[in-house]
Amino acid sequence: MSSKKVSESSKATERQPTNSPEVGDKPISAKRDLFLALLGIAFASIIAAFDATIISTILPQVAQALDGMSLYAWVGTGYFLASSVSILIFGRLGDLYGRKPLLLLSLVLVSLGSALSGLAQSMEQLILFRVLQGVGGGMMVATAFAAPADLFPDPKERVRWMVVLSSTFAMASGVGPVLGGAITQNFGWRAAFFLIPLIGCISMIVIWKFFPMIKPHPNRRFKLDWWGGALLIVTVATPLLGLEFLTAEHITVSRWVGVMLIVTAIVGGVVLLKVERHAQTPIFPLRVLNTTQARFLNVSALLAGAVMFILVYYIPLQSQDVFGFSPTLAGLLVSPLVAGIPVGSIINGRLFPREANPQRLMMLGSILLGVGCALALTFSKDDAVWYMLTVMGLCGLGLGFLLPNFTLFMQIVCARNDIGMGSALIQTMRALGSAIGTAAVGSLIVRFSINTGLQIGLVACVAMCAAIWWLSTRIRMESFTR
Repeated sequence: MSSKKVSESSKATERQPTNSPEVGDKPISAKRDLFLALLGIAFASIIAAFDATIISTILPQVAQALDGMSLYAWVGTGYFLASSVSILIFGRLGDLYGRKPLLLLSLVLVSLGSALSGLAQSMEQLILFRVLQGVGGGMMVATAFAAPADLFPDPKERVRWMVVLSSTFAMASGVGPVLGGAITQNFGWRAAFFLIPLIGCISMIVIWKFFPMIKPHPNRRFKLDWWGGALLIVTVATPLLGLEFLTAEHITVSRWVGVMLIVTAIVGGVVLLKVERHAQTPIFPLRVLNTTQARFLNVSALLAGAVMFILVYYIPLQSQDVFGFSPTLAGLLVSPLVAGIPVGSIINGRLFPREANPQRLMMLGSILLGVGCALALTFSKDDAVWYMLTVMGLCGLGLGFLLPNFTLFMQIVCARNDIGMGSALIQTMRALGSAIGTAAVGSLIVRFSINTGLQIGLVACVAMCAAIWWLSTRIRMESFTR
């Protein structure tokens, strides 16, 4: 073994302590308690997924009832902006102060925001309450996906349990729109917003009782990096807002405003790097990107996020507007994509502990996803439904080998006290990739046509899958997982 690999292996030992999680001074060893703690996190992931997706099918009725069609898009935009900004900040705060308080606070914010949304009397109020939910949702995602590292320090054991988290999140993301529509149809749109507080109460009780109160630095006080936090908000929020201004047809703001916002993000990022190098307790510790593995993982997550949401957003659009399929059938075509993710995650969890070179699982995922995108290029209105369902299921299976490994590998290569920030960074890059991918294909569709724009987008998806495969060959994980 080379000296470089020996060095990396010794660092990995330092990064991943083998001690059990503790509540105060009492270690948690009972599998029942660990399972119940993870169950609380799974409930939180369901809430996070519902919070982001359940409104998609009820928003048209909400906008009509509140006479706010002109503000329709800002309900979603406000939520995702708030969520994207808060993920990184609260991921870091979880590393500094512990995750249990943030988990409980996120459940309170999301449940409160959802209940207030159900009581909203105007579109402006709904947007404000959805922004509140976005802050809570970002906090929840940042802490929920990092929490398994607190419960299971050994990554080979953790990957088996993370299947529960990734599967519930993926399934809830698919069920959310259907459930929202069913509740709205039977009880009215306001009732749909009260589902989340109901599940939130259950999750709060389980997390309060069973999740360990781990204080990473019990005897240390921190000086918060306010300047770094402000610059981080600018760097993350302004490009997303700029893309919205540049691509959305409903916004009449000058295109130059969108361009200037993106330029502002670049300048903010450069200044952020300089500030964080000298901060005593940086909100964005640059060391999380010190390794080649970390940088390649984040680029891969950005590309996978773009591919996933291009498929989710535009395959149903093509099915309805080009092929003439019914909305029900168009929605059904996305179901195998959502269902395939937990199936791939389960297989990935089984294979990971036996694999000496776990990055090969990412290579397999990129191949499956790339083949699925290439086959989606051949879709026509004369294709058998089973063929289209199979292709979308293949894409979901590939994503199942990618999405959980991005988070797990990032947690492995990060220092123990940076796991929250590393996990949050992966989620943020996926969100940024989804925004860029959907905006780019949306622009192509506006410029050409739905079919032509999506065809170009799918070719780009195949190229991005090839890039993920290449990056996976450069992500050497064997020295970190021994």
